[in-house]
Amino acid sequence: MAMTRRDFVRGGVAAFTVGFAAPAFLTDIAKGQGRSRRNLVVLYLSGGNDGLSTLIPWGDQQYFARRPNLAIPAANVLQIGTDSAGNRLGLNPRLTDLRTIFNAGRLAVIQRTGYPNQSRSHFQGTDIWSTADPSSPQGIGWLGRYLDRMPAPVDPLTAWSTVRETPRTLLARTVGVASIPSVAEYAFASPNMGAEAQAARQSATRIASHVPVDQPHLAFVNSTAQAAFATLDRVAQVATYAPTVMYPNNGFGLALQMVAGAISRGIGTSIYWVQTGGFDTHAGQNTNVANGSYNNLMTTLNGGLFAFYRDLLNQGLLSDTLVLQFSEFGRRINENGSNGTDHGAASLMMAMGGGVRGGIYGTAPNLSANGNPTLENNNQDVRFETDFRSVYARIIDNWLGGDSSAILGGDFRNGPNFI
Repeated sequence: MAMTRRDFVRGGVAAFTVGFAAPAFLTDIAKGQGRSRRNLVVLYLSGGNDGLSTLIPWGDQQYFARRPNLAIPAANVLQIGTDSAGNRLGLNPRLTDLRTIFNAGRLAVIQRTGYPNQSRSHFQGTDIWSTADPSSPQGIGWLGRYLDRMPAPVDPLTAWSTVRETPRTLLARTVGVASIPSVAEYAFASPNMGAEAQAARQSATRIASHVPVDQPHLAFVNSTAQAAFATLDRVAQVATYAPTVMYPNNGFGLALQMVAGAISRGIGTSIYWVQTGGFDTHAGQNTNVANGSYNNLMTTLNGGLFAFYRDLLNQGLLSDTLVLQFSEFGRRINENGSNGTDHGAASLMMAMGGGVRGGIYGTAPNLSANGNPTLENNNQDVRFETDFRSVYARIIDNWLGGDSSAILGGDFRNGPNFI
């Protein structure tokens, strides 16, 4: 019978014995699907990004009235134009390089993305965005469902998470995902060196080649081990990657450099997960302080994405790569008493890449507290205009070549035409 990760965990490890010390990476990898010329990089801003501090409605006087300390002065905003409703908008002052990408027509900013009755819980909100199913957020991920529908033969490196825990977005029923936060640490663990270490790896590979059909737990472990061993040398190629630009020396920048290396080396991965945190800015957001927490977040985002953009552009790989950014919710319109913002509703998504039709999509909210259809929760939160599933549908249909209606369980094909 078919063995899934859930069956394995439920059955327990006591059901099998292996004759060698399993390498540390074994718990981090399962199976994925084969090579696609197009690459999708999903970027998660963990904590709930304040969309009104990323994309600033500097033409709305209520923005300044409701944020007397956090509103970014119009003179400092990086103006990028108006939306279809004539609202004047600009990027955070720290996003200078993203404006360069926007001006090149390769950055799409999608306003007021969300869903009906939006959750303001980090955990539930993240699960909903991960599953694309507000009614059943504990299911498998939307990209996991895409992976499940991919035809055999299965390639173990089709999807790659740059964080240790596989995100729900990539959880599937029949396909696993490689979780590799560091290519340097993705290696066969042996106490020996040289020829003895190589012999140990060969022995472990031979042992894993036995997949007993009458022992499903052992079969699952051994087949997973086979997949891991099969990817060692491919992943090792990424460790020798020399980028064409210098990436910021932080976790986010190094993760994107690793992704660029995997794309450049053509190791077989087509879907990547990258995340960066710190966006739960209840206090000390300090949008107008030089080294304030939110400015530091924007500096990190700007530096990493621009390095990634230039690196792929220099190698002629940008047209084959799409970056999709999201966060689990936006934040309240009014600032709080701690110089921060609390959990809100709709926020924004961004898409970047050589195939992106850059521009401003959707319309900005009217921030007047007198009551209007663009706000909710007693005019404290931004109401969604674009269902986030319509953004997913566009990616599934137009980028990944899948069937969005089948994967998302409904027709969401009326979204912004950004690719």
